Amino acid sequence: MKDITIHVGYLPGAIGMIAALHARYYSASYGFDQVFEAKVARELGEFVCRYDPAHDRLWLVRCADEVLGSIVIDGGDREDVAHLRWFILSDQLRGKGLGKRLMAEAMAFCRDRGFRSVYLWTLGGLDAAIHLYEVEGFSVVERAVGAQWGKAVEELTMERRLP
Repeated sequence: MKDITIHVGYLPGAIGMIAALHARYYSASYGFDQVFEAKVARELGEFVCRYDPAHDRLWLVRCADEVLGSIVIDGGDREDVAHLRWFILSDQLRGKGLGKRLMAEAMAFCRDRGFRSVYLWTLGGLDAAIHLYEVEGFSVVERAVGAQWGKAVEELTMERRLP
């Protein structure tokens, strides 16, 4: 795909497009329903409303006016710990190095802002994503089986300490 750009910050329609990307992917992969999509949209909307560029960052992968991917650093939980959230790429963009680029930008932002660690939540079975996280220095710190999305799935919390 040509004309792919990475935009930093919110753009009109981004919340819905990011929620839709997550909903389509996790419905097809795990059978998640509207509860999952609504949670993504609600929490992303709350994040955007309290967005502070001194501690938070939102990157959008775009082609024309369509959002085809995102990654977020949410610095709102604790002063020295960042939360990596809503990291997704559309099917047509996977495997092209954009995930590595987004991850590198997110980690550089965290180092620049003085965060001492970054954590994320993911699901067992997302092997490509887990591999990317591990290459970037994340490791699993907690495993649990959860059924909050209507079926049992392995939930992983991963963390990376920053220098």
